[in-house]
Amino acid sequence: MDIGSKSGYPAGALSNFSPHPFVIDGVQCNSMEGFLQGLKFESKEMQEYVCTLVGYVAKKKGKGKRWQDKQILYWRGKPIKRDSDEYQDLLNRAYNALYENGKFQSALKASKGATLTHSMGKNKKSDTVLTTQEFCSRLTYLRDVGKLPVQKKLDLENENKKGST
Repeated sequence: MDIGSKSGYPAGALSNFSPHPFVIDGVQCNSMEGFLQGLKFESKEMQEYVCTLVGYVAKKKGKGKRWQDKQILYWRGKPIKRDSDEYQDLLNRAYNALYENGKFQSALKASKGATLTHSMGKNKKSDTVLTTQEFCSRLTYLRDVGKLPVQKKLDLENENKKGST
């Protein structure tokens, strides 16, 4: 089943462009695409705004950000290396939060037995905030097993205290 925003149900509903609201670390996200594009913004305020966007509007907002040069993304003002366990944990936590959305969960259940693919996605971590493998493996795990494992939560509270002293 090739996941894409223009695909029929359930593949279209599993797209990161789909309007499935969720909350992570107190931040309202109206789609996974909004969350993923928001990671490109260092400013907490701009990131929170981008997280509220859906679909192509979210994609367009993050398009000009050149995070690839330094391979650094951000969450709540904290820099995170793209190729780090910490980043993978953040993705797991975001997808776990999305999994709480009933419509998303229904679409996942409707894909039972199908091999999930994403032909329009990229495969190199250094080129994209979410590779095809990272995307499809998370959806498959959520559908077949349940919540994704999380090693550690970002220590945002202590980071914020350091900045205010």
